[in-house]
Amino acid sequence: MIKVMGNRQQALLTLLLHTKTGLTVDELSRGLHVTRNAVRQHLASLGSDGLVETGISRPSGGRPEQLYVLSDKGLELFPRQYSWFAELVIDTIRDDAGDDVLKERLGRMGERVADQLLAQSQPATEPQEKVQKLARIMQEMGYNTGEAGVIDGQPVIEADNCVFHKLAMKDPEICRFDLAMMARFTDSTIDHQECMARGGNVCRFKFLPKAK
Repeated sequence: MIKVMGNRQQALLTLLLHTKTGLTVDELSRGLHVTRNAVRQHLASLGSDGLVETGISRPSGGRPEQLYVLSDKGLELFPRQYSWFAELVIDTIRDDAGDDVLKERLGRMGERVADQLLAQSQPATEPQEKVQKLARIMQEMGYNTGEAGVIDGQPVIEADNCVFHKLAMKDPEICRFDLAMMARFTDSTIDHQECMARGGNVCRFKFLPKAK
C-alpha cells in the first residue's frame, strides 16, 4: 500500500496521479523540492517495482523531454471505492437467483481468481510452500497476513484486515469467495477457525489435506 512508502515516493506518485500525461524529471524535482538526482533515484526504485513507467517524449524545441507516468499497478495503490458496486452485484444475484446460486457463484469466482493467480506464479509442490506463497499474495492484496504459520502441524494464515469487511459484516457468506480461492490455490480443505465478520479478532484459516 502507498502508506508504507517513504514520504517522497508517496508525493512523487501523487504528483503523477494528478498529471495523467506525465511529468519530466525537472518538473518532479520542482514539485518535490529535491534534486534531479534524487528524483532519478526514486524513479529507478519505483520503476523496478513496476509502479512507474516511461511515457511519451515531449518536444521541447531542443532535445525531447522524457515523461514519466503511473503504471496500472501504480494506479491501483490509490484507494478506490468498489464496495458499493460489489454490494449491488451481490444483491442483484441474490434477488434474481436466490441464496444458493449466490453461494455457488461466489465459490466459482474465488476459484477463477485462484486459477489466475496460479497462472501468474511459479508452481509450488509442498503444502507449506503453497500456503506461504498464498500468504504473500494475500499480503499484497491488502489482507495484512504476514507470513504463514503452523498450528498442530498444519499451515495457518491469519489476516487482520479483510478487504471485503463492509460486505462481510452485512453478509458473512462473502467469505465463500476467500475460502474457494484459498482452497483452489493450495489444493487444500480450509478450516475457517475465526472470522472478523463473526466477531473474531482475526480471520484464521487452517489448511488441511484433502480427504482421499
